[in-house]
Amino acid sequence: MRGYTFYEGAIRAFQDRSLLSKILVIGTVSGGSAVAFSDSRPFQRIYGDSGEGEFKKKKVVVLGTGWAGTTFLKILKSNSFEVQVVSPRNYFAFTPLLPSVTNGTVEARSIVEPIRNIVRKKGMDIQFKEAECYKIDAEKKQIYCRTTEDRTCGGKEEFALDYDILVIAMGAQANTFNTPGVVEHAHFLKEVEHAQRIRRSVIDCFERASLPNLSDEERKKILHFVVVGGGPTGVEFAAALHDFVIDDLSKLYPSLKEFTRITLLEAGDHILNMFDKRITASAEEKFKRDGIDLKTGSMVVKLSDKEISTKDRATGQISSIPYGMVVWSTGIGTRPVIMDFMKQIGQANRRVLATDEWLRVEGCESVYALGDCATINQRKVMEDISAIFSKADKNNTGKLNVKDLKEVVKDICERYPQVEIYLNKKQLKNINVLLKNAEEDPKKASMEFDIEKFKKALSEVDSQMKHLPATAQVASQEGAYLANCFNRMEQCEKNPEGPLRFRGAGRHRFHPFRYKHFGQFAPLGGEEAAAQLELPFDWISVGRGSQWLWYSVYASKQISWRTRFLVISDWRRRFMFGRDSSRI
Repeated sequence: MRGYTFYEGAIRAFQDRSLLSKILVIGTVSGGSAVAFSDSRPFQRIYGDSGEGEFKKKKVVVLGTGWAGTTFLKILKSNSFEVQVVSPRNYFAFTPLLPSVTNGTVEARSIVEPIRNIVRKKGMDIQFKEAECYKIDAEKKQIYCRTTEDRTCGGKEEFALDYDILVIAMGAQANTFNTPGVVEHAHFLKEVEHAQRIRRSVIDCFERASLPNLSDEERKKILHFVVVGGGPTGVEFAAALHDFVIDDLSKLYPSLKEFTRITLLEAGDHILNMFDKRITASAEEKFKRDGIDLKTGSMVVKLSDKEISTKDRATGQISSIPYGMVVWSTGIGTRPVIMDFMKQIGQANRRVLATDEWLRVEGCESVYALGDCATINQRKVMEDISAIFSKADKNNTGKLNVKDLKEVVKDICERYPQVEIYLNKKQLKNINVLLKNAEEDPKKASMEFDIEKFKKALSEVDSQMKHLPATAQVASQEGAYLANCFNRMEQCEKNPEGPLRFRGAGRHRFHPFRYKHFGQFAPLGGEEAAAQLELPFDWISVGRGSQWLWYSVYASKQISWRTRFLVISDWRRRFMFGRDSSRI
């Protein structure tokens, strides 16, 4: 077994966190305290020919460096694992600021942090491979990877990695709904490269429209920017593009301002459907004031290199609109490697990977999935109703009383969160009141109930089950949850902390994952934003104050002090000098 002396530990600390470590060591020595340093104990002990035992670390492979994967790596502390990270991009990107990259408010370099910088500071056994995973073999516990670009030193490379535990955090790709022409002609906004490409295309459109040999009709076509999708990303990009045109490009290309037009297409009745109706109404009203052409109930049916064809949902009429650039932002789709993996494990009929409440992929004990590539398949109360009743009925009397239920009600609410949601919605104090109300005459309700009354009382609870949204907030919380589980894995193996196993003996190792929604923002342009925050009450605001709150929150959420400083510097530069329109 490998150990560290005081001096070896101090040297390693100096190398990994030189400034902070020096302060800590000096403070400790001057205070006369003793310091001990030792490795965490790995899981498996193996024995060589000499008979001496040594610990073998479990191999953990993490696929992806997005919100879920990077948060997992940042919070993971246990040295019990040999971690390998595989991703086609060697950085983490703060994706909520991608719309700001498209118009030059923020530079692309300001929102990315090299993943090697993040793992280097951990002082753990973490290695990174810049490659794309194209196949997962759950039976052999192997992944197959290849480099994504030809290298100057000799073409593409392929390799395989073994794993004991696999963490899939690959995110998702843009969902085209198989609309003809979208892949060939539309821009997406999922990656940093997409934002940079959009920025160059906007400048190209203005430069081309400024050529002297074009007619006014041609200029109108070239400077018609179409955004498909009225969700947060589509709305924010449309607002960012409008600011870019009004605040900056109109000054550089004054003769082209009258030809510029922005159209936002949404298949639903309103934009920002996931927000409060007051925010939706305010956003639609502001877009109309700003001159952004908002067309709701319009479904895109085809995209060519010159025109976008839409179908009016109400009348069924199909019309074509000439355009200069289209940005497609209509949700997410599953990556091919995930689809292939889902077929292997019997989930071919699902949209994304299904996991349990502990983020384990259903059908694969040693595989976890988090972020946009997966969804939690919350277990229904009615599926386990008999097992729950039997677990509470310790004396096998066939009836439960308040005391019996009190011993398991906390476990029921933790294992099945829809119970608590249902109670809150119905404004019921506790589950006892729910059972009492299930009686034909609640005033004469008995303090004892059989399984039929138990089923009747809980029959509508599962209607409150909802899938989590595919957002950075969800992915980040899932990554943090899984890392904390890994940090406490040895401890929880001995002393499980989760709820009762209603279909088995003992308790689950960990508490199940619970998402906490803090709120959401939607910048609307013109230094205005919409905010809907989850405080002890729902706080809704639209205006300049919300925009400055957005600045504060997004600055604080940056992954490092380097990116935080760069982003704030970019904002300051934009206020002082405007946005850069150079095509680099």
